[in-house]
Amino acid sequence: MFYEPDKKNHGLPRDPFKSLVVPRPIGWISTLDEDGRPNLAPYSFFNAVASDPPCVMFAAGLRPEAPAFKDSHGNAEKTGEFVVNMATYDLRNEMNISSAGLPAGQNEFEAAGLEMLPSSMVKPPRVKGSPVHLECKYLQTVKMPSWDPERGNYVIFGRVVGIHIADEVINEKGFVDVTRFRPISRLGYMEYAVVNEVFVMNRPD
Repeated sequence: MFYEPDKKNHGLPRDPFKSLVVPRPIGWISTLDEDGRPNLAPYSFFNAVASDPPCVMFAAGLRPEAPAFKDSHGNAEKTGEFVVNMATYDLRNEMNISSAGLPAGQNEFEAAGLEMLPSSMVKPPRVKGSPVHLECKYLQTVKMPSWDPERGNYVIFGRVVGIHIADEVINEKGFVDVTRFRPISRLGYMEYAVVNEVFVMNRPD
């Protein structure tokens, strides 16, 4: 089949685009608002975008009821900091609970029954139990095209200034073993995947 996204002429029950660019890692973003209140939300449009120095991004639309920036977006811009927490299979339910559209200022850590850990180089807290945390300094926001101006499309970039890795996910050879912490990823629709198995291919050179 072929379709043009602008025309939405795919003829399927739902647009398949999000089911094609998969799996997508989940950026579980924790921030603080200007009053110091914590916020936590998962973003499936997330990824690393550079390694020297390490930088990451997450994409967010607008809150439909305002419209206004989503809390993670607004907090990162206003305070200049955010943390990426690794969402794992063991924390899948808590991650899902934290995706609820709670009123601004309401604590998703409490709603999901999660404990907070202090960060080392930034003020937003980390998710206790998550095996990986990336402490980030906000870099910039890029406004993207949007079919609905009231929903918006924004990409928020941050520079990773501190990294926490749980000792138990590092194997005897000193490498991170992804199968030990089983990160989850977003597929299309309401589907997710978990990393249980890996394979190795060496480059020809």
